[in-house]
Amino acid sequence: MPIYEYSCRACDKAFELLVRGDLIPKCPTCGGADLEKLISLPRVHSEGTRAKSLRAAKRRDAARATDRMHERVQYEESHDRHG
Repeated sequence: MPIYEYSCRACDKAFELLVRGDLIPKCPTCGGADLEKLISLPRVHSEGTRAKSLRAAKRRDAARATDRMHERVQYEESHDRHG
């Protein structure tokens, strides 16, 4: 029974989940089923894997920040036109 890492597209929470059989995973925070299965790094810890993990996390966080900023600008523009 493998443990997988997921990110919920609805609430943006990342979590690990033990998946049994044909169980359809759901977010433990919001109950959503629109999940992205994340690629897990092996549990071997070295300076190389640590650095690679940190670079990947920084890229992911920067991409999410950019997406959030675009969403915010679109939201503000749509509400400025109607208000």
